[in-house]
Amino acid sequence: MSQNSSTQPSTVKSYIDSGVAAVQGVFGNPAAAEQRKAHAELEHDASHIAAKAGPFTISSSGAATIDNQDRRDGKFNQIVGSGKEAVGNAVGSDDLRREGMNQNAEGKGQEAAGQIADFATGVGKFIFLSIAYALDINRILVNRVTGTIGSLASGIVGNKEAQSSFDHQHDKGKTTERGVEVDLQK
Repeated sequence: MSQNSSTQPSTVKSYIDSGVAAVQGVFGNPAAAEQRKAHAELEHDASHIAAKAGPFTISSSGAATIDNQDRRDGKFNQIVGSGKEAVGNAVGSDDLRREGMNQNAEGKGQEAAGQIADFATGVGKFIFLSIAYALDINRILVNRVTGTIGSLASGIVGNKEAQSSFDHQHDKGKTTERGVEVDLQK
């Protein structure tokens, strides 16, 4: 949905193209339908590309985001907890080993809460608002749904400045969502 939305890969467009290919295969040219279907699959895959380095994610749209603070803190607690657990095992300290296990487990929960928050931010506050309130998350700054709707509405009325702003909002939400997906695939 960035400013060059016609050149950016789009998950929604890939679904539309797949549907058109199915209809075209039944009522039209099967060879052209297969070609359109293959293009739709490539576009779908391209729309899900994201690169992740530490807490930073960049998506195929070029938008960049940083992980939620809970995710970063959770990863840190997992590393420190694992270290304490290893040292406790090495020196024979059950207390240090248990403390490390507890800190590691706490870090996993903290990271999971951050992933939910980032995913909710990326997909849209309308869908995940109840989860956000349940987790007491006060930051749903960027989301794909309002970015998409705002961009479409701004385009219809010809407000290019607002459309650009909503496109940027959508791209950041998409990148945040892709960052969570990359982490979850590990």
